[in-house]
Amino acid sequence: MMWLKSFLLMGASVVFATNAGAYTVFVSNEKDNTVSIIDSKTLAVTKTIKVGQRPRGITLAKDGQWLLICASDDNTVQVFDAKTLDFIKNLPSGPDPELFILHPKGNPLYIANEDDNIVTVVDIEKGSVLAEIPVGVEPEGMGVSPDGTILVNTSETTNMAHFIDTESNKTLDHVLVDARPRYAEFTPDGSQVWVSSEIGGTVSVIDVKTRKPVGKVSFQINGVNADAIQPVGIRITKDGKKAFVALGPANRVAVVDVATMKVERYLLVGQRVWQLAFTPDEKLLFTTNGTSNDVSVIDVEKLRVTKSVKVGRYPWGVVIAPF
Repeated sequence: MMWLKSFLLMGASVVFATNAGAYTVFVSNEKDNTVSIIDSKTLAVTKTIKVGQRPRGITLAKDGQWLLICASDDNTVQVFDAKTLDFIKNLPSGPDPELFILHPKGNPLYIANEDDNIVTVVDIEKGSVLAEIPVGVEPEGMGVSPDGTILVNTSETTNMAHFIDTESNKTLDHVLVDARPRYAEFTPDGSQVWVSSEIGGTVSVIDVKTRKPVGKVSFQINGVNADAIQPVGIRITKDGKKAFVALGPANRVAVVDVATMKVERYLLVGQRVWQLAFTPDEKLLFTTNGTSNDVSVIDVEKLRVTKSVKVGRYPWGVVIAPF
């Protein structure tokens, strides 16, 4: 079923499809230790809940029943009921979990542990650690191939994308990219993985089969210093034609033609734009803007920002559910 496939493949910004427009947006607020809940029809915050310390990565699991949150300073992954917002349990995570991604089958969960230089593999049903995979220094970005066979982790200080076999949990390769890689996003056909480098100011495009770089996306914005252009979150449309790249303190989202790897335009959003999530119909794109404490809403067809929604302090991650 296509809605299930969409749900499983989108990772830390998972989307779950149902009737058009009937969505709930969850935003993790890093400084407030809260999650803001936004109604996608009214584009207003309907509720704010307290969660663990320094929430960052956020996703859905168990067919959208569970809301998972990386409580980084509590060294755990918290599980909430996505409808009632009741706390369910903690999952083991290793120290300082930052980002995570589910296997396309919905289990296990792969967690980047920034302080311990490992990726922790967790069975979300049993709440047990299945493996700990050594990677580079300060792991963060997590991407998994559409067929679930390859996991890619990025290490911020080692400046590498680590390719991991999900069956054996063994590392297959280490690919050097530009400075401080923060995110990994597979194309829908699984042929490429796009890796953003925050300090390098680029997105490296890597062929998954050969594990060799095949291109690089660069950015130039009139009136913005090059050192302020810091790519972080990436989202690619389901048809594989356009990529949207959050550019941090440049306060822009770049719209990139995937085939040519060329920027088509820049969209002005809030300050220090960090992560992104499409609605299931891909009509809207939500961005978390860390230092302006808001979420920008982008009309994907018209490629323009339509609204800014105030949330908590330092919004970091975003995930969308159908209710």
